[in-house]
Amino acid sequence: MSTAVAITPAKTPDERAILTLKMLAIDGVEKAKSGHPGAPMGCAEMAYVLWSKFLRFNPANPEWPDRDRFILSNGHASMLIYGLLHLFGYELPMEELKKFRQLGSKTPGHPEYGLTPGVEVTTGPLGQGFAHGVGMAIAAKMQEARFPRVGDFAPASHRVWGIVSDGDLMEGVASEAASLAGHLKLDNLVYLYDDNDITIDGGTGLAFTEDVAKRFEAYGWFTERIDGHDLGQIERALAAAKDRRGKPTLICAKTVIGRGAPKKAGTAKAHGEPLGVEEMKATKAAYGWPDEPTFLVPDDAKARFAEIVAQKKKVYETWNAGLTEWRKAEPEKANAWYSGLYKPQLPADFDAQLVAAVGDKEAATRVHSGAALQKAAALLPGLVGGSADLQPSNNSKIEGAGVVQAGDFSGRNFHFGVREHGMTSIANGITLHGGFRGYVASFLQFTDYARPAIRLAAFMEVPSIHIYTHDSIFLGEDGPTHQPIEHLSALRAIPRLKVFRPADGLETAMAWAWAISVPKGATLFALTRQKVPLIQRPAGFDRRDVWKGGYVVSDAVGGTPDAILIGTGSELGVVVEAAKKLAASGKKIRVVSMPCQELFDEQPATYRDAVLPKNVKTASVEAGATQSWWKYVGRDGLAIGIDTYGESAPAAELANHFGLTPEKVTAKIEAWLK
Repeated sequence: MSTAVAITPAKTPDERAILTLKMLAIDGVEKAKSGHPGAPMGCAEMAYVLWSKFLRFNPANPEWPDRDRFILSNGHASMLIYGLLHLFGYELPMEELKKFRQLGSKTPGHPEYGLTPGVEVTTGPLGQGFAHGVGMAIAAKMQEARFPRVGDFAPASHRVWGIVSDGDLMEGVASEAASLAGHLKLDNLVYLYDDNDITIDGGTGLAFTEDVAKRFEAYGWFTERIDGHDLGQIERALAAAKDRRGKPTLICAKTVIGRGAPKKAGTAKAHGEPLGVEEMKATKAAYGWPDEPTFLVPDDAKARFAEIVAQKKKVYETWNAGLTEWRKAEPEKANAWYSGLYKPQLPADFDAQLVAAVGDKEAATRVHSGAALQKAAALLPGLVGGSADLQPSNNSKIEGAGVVQAGDFSGRNFHFGVREHGMTSIANGITLHGGFRGYVASFLQFTDYARPAIRLAAFMEVPSIHIYTHDSIFLGEDGPTHQPIEHLSALRAIPRLKVFRPADGLETAMAWAWAISVPKGATLFALTRQKVPLIQRPAGFDRRDVWKGGYVVSDAVGGTPDAILIGTGSELGVVVEAAKKLAASGKKIRVVSMPCQELFDEQPATYRDAVLPKNVKTASVEAGATQSWWKYVGRDGLAIGIDTYGESAPAAELANHFGLTPEKVTAKIEAWLK
């Protein structure tokens, strides 16, 4: 049912500015014939008050380290943030607003980090903006703890503000992140909740009748209820939240979706479709706004936005002057802040240092990873992270580095609790914030819970690091509920994600070296629970060949090989032993390690063809689904793996049962070669 609202024509400069923001949203969606006009129309008042009176930013320097971060978690309201960015002077010209949702524009259907200046995180999957913002707030607290205020100047004193929706708060990832935010008492985090009672299916009462404020109070948040269209109430609530200490804040702002549209306001029709020509005209008439021209920004609105931007730039200039004086007064601190966190320099031999730290002992790759982590943390002061309640199993603790906790953000280790999804989004947010590199850890099976946030890390090319152990059936007695099968193939299917499954200490160290050296792009490690053997490599082997994704471990003697055997992780050792048995019976076998398919696929064709010649029969061996291997072995090749679920038994029994011992692999290869 429509919620008709009596509209008073805009009179003050602020009211005219807000109305301009609403009309740009209507025009953008109508021109695209696609989008969500209702949320921008309903949220414009609170977005404008936040941006004009509270948010610290400089459109001429969107990467200013001490800027406030703004998160539009309900990314379907994207015309709202595009209008804000354009009107407040970011490099987003009107032509881009007119190309909303069109191919090649900087105004896609949902905001994308790295594409549109001023967008802090890719939002659209509901709940993700909320959770990533928690990570940013944590990172801000961590910077503040390391570089406290000196006199009147603080190098890091910013906050995280955002707008979230009913849909965001229904998603489980928001609950996970909200719980941790309350536990950590993140009083630099303030979210405006667009409480408009509408979803695409209809009213929220269809499925969402809880008292949201009470839920968040139970999480440890401060909550307040306001009229989301009353400028005075919005300003007072935001001012109180800014001054509050000891809790994050959720401001429950009751709004009308599509406010001002005579027939569609307050209905699901205002949510996910354009108003339509007639309703658009009626809405503009109700607001006293002309039909033409569309995308109108009146001169008085331009002047008001320009006035606000000038004030924002003065704040930035004051901060910059303070930074200059701070650098003079605190040169060591300033160098640690800028060179240590924002522009860290790795030594030229950083990968050699990681290899040396791991050593040449036989151990599980999760143990090798723990050793590499200690050295990586020493080389990269901003490396921080933790596990979803599995730290001892994941070897994911930075020794001697302290734990991040409420009241003390000086540590580097996190206890994320059993919250894989929230954990991963939060680590992405920590990394997106700048100055820190977040890592997370869990069992590979539980990438099922974290996958949406892993995908977003890959999509945004955020260099967060994902440590996953217990990577196969060989975790043993815990059984098939905890034994990953399809997970490696599923993760390898995510574009831009680099999935490393290292076979021994050297490959594990080099995987870590890759992950900490890349300026952008997410990396995931799949690591063993069980001990793996040392792999003997040929004389003259270059350790950085690991970064080519695949390389020859041992070659056939006496000409073209009869077959190539590819192994990864714990199965590379099995392949090496099988190759020896096959060689003893007169077969010429090449062994290839492929720790990272994605890096191998990026190599020149000449290299790939040299490692895997097209005219040689090829087989792969991996304790998981075979799906991702057929492109290498071909239709006539052999993919040895597990395309069913595992069993509960000791690892040695499982290897024999699933045919992954050297003897059984040898028998399969011999039968295939016949």
